[in-house]
Amino acid sequence: MSAATTRSRTARTARTPVPDRLCAEAVDLARAAAEEAAAPGVVGEHAGVVSEGDRVVTHYFESKEPGYRGWRWAVTVARASRAKNVTLDETVLLPGADALLAPEWVPWSERLRPGDLGPGDLLPTEAEDPRLEPGWTGEDEPPPNSIVSDELAELVDAEDAELTDRPVAISRGSIAAVADELGTRRARVLSRYGLYEAADRWDEAFGPKTPMAQAAPATCVSCAFLIPMAGSLKQAFGVCANEISPADGHVVSLAYGCGGHSEAAVMPAPVRPADHALDTMRVDEYALRPARDGGSVPPEADGASEDLGHS
Repeated sequence: MSAATTRSRTARTARTPVPDRLCAEAVDLARAAAEEAAAPGVVGEHAGVVSEGDRVVTHYFESKEPGYRGWRWAVTVARASRAKNVTLDETVLLPGADALLAPEWVPWSERLRPGDLGPGDLLPTEAEDPRLEPGWTGEDEPPPNSIVSDELAELVDAEDAELTDRPVAISRGSIAAVADELGTRRARVLSRYGLYEAADRWDEAFGPKTPMAQAAPATCVSCAFLIPMAGSLKQAFGVCANEISPADGHVVSLAYGCGGHSEAAVMPAPVRPADHALDTMRVDEYALRPARDGGSVPPEADGASEDLGHS
């Protein structure tokens, strides 16, 4: 026998080991174990044998358990080296190729949809939420010669104390005080990723590609009902204040539009058509006979020429 043939047989044996004869014949032992683990009458016909390794075999039995369509009882048996007795390893109910399985589990935070949050519900955000970032850190402390240094802060506090009795909640000179003055006293703010995610969501709901915007007479950028936004998104979005519009109270793209545009009601005057060059609508009256007091025809025609209409 050549070396190539030997390597080929060895490779086939490693991929698909031949089931141990004694373990494969232990069908009654495997069925008894499956019936002991399952409810009475739910273990069906023997569905096959699979070799798991040297002297380790798994027997499969059909399951008649209601609600477990396509599942199989798997009973693994084994035999020690040079032993003739087959022992039970484990019994478990496993899904088959066409088994009815439950959908993959999704965390509750990913199952939430707009409108699911009701009164009294709390939705905590993760500490590492990519949509948020720290509003301020200690790395931005002002230098000693800054206008908000400790010395100047004490002087300003003294001057404020003489002018007003308003209590100072936060000591001046700290980043928290600066953030409070700027109106951004928040522990975390939207990150660039959070801004992009919100912009994509708003643009999809009320953007230029929606059917309403495609049929609109003009865009929101020229509408009087648009309330401008602050921050970096003001260059692309605003808030609609038209109660008739489907986007009332929503953030809309400046390229969005609807039939409720403020200038759509200013209709141009109807165009007056030009007069006809040839008036074909008026009826002209023509006399069948000329006037009696004019022309060369006598007032009274003779009898012979009366029918002819001339003298």
